[in-house]
Amino acid sequence: MIMPHFPVVVSRRVFLGHSAAYGCSLLAASVPLAKPQAQDAALDLEVALAPRYVGAEDAPINMAEFFSLTCSHCATFHATTYPRLKTEWIDTGRLRLEYRDYPLDGLAIYAHALARAVPPTAYANMLDILFSRQQQWARAAQPLLELQKIARFAGIGGDAFRHIIDNRELQTGIVELAQQGLRRFNIRSTPSFVINNRQLLEGNQSYDELASHLADA
Repeated sequence: MIMPHFPVVVSRRVFLGHSAAYGCSLLAASVPLAKPQAQDAALDLEVALAPRYVGAEDAPINMAEFFSLTCSHCATFHATTYPRLKTEWIDTGRLRLEYRDYPLDGLAIYAHALARAVPPTAYANMLDILFSRQQQWARAAQPLLELQKIARFAGIGGDAFRHIIDNRELQTGIVELAQQGLRRFNIRSTPSFVINNRQLLEGNQSYDELASHLADA
């Protein structure tokens, strides 16, 4: 999915009646999450905006994935390619993956904010849920209400969810993370992958395609 420019963070009211259209195959997700840091009245922005990794720190290969939670291609990658990548490369200690926020629209910013409001140890599980249920919330007539249902499943109550949605500092921080990717690697579409801070791969990669590039690295 192509991103011509970064969206402006808009008010919560704008999206209460918003209808988005993104396609994705559904994947059942029922992974319980740890107690979210968003339960507290004040969200720790330093923790919320810190890098998110999966895999061993000493892995010989590092790869950053630039993704948007409203991108159907990103959802497809996580449903089809990522599970095998995790089993054969991440869990075996050969690859460390960094999740890099690259929201394509205002609704995506809200979803990314929700993901970053849970503890870092629960972040990957929250991404699994948001991607697997993407059609359910991103295509809804009232997408924020659907996101709130997911938040409730994660243990985030109504007040905490509203704090996340209204937190302009968090949303601005997420946009800045995306802009860093644009400035450093000229990221223009999602998903995009950067291997060892050098090689840029654009588009939804099949497992064989991605494994070939990783083997070369």
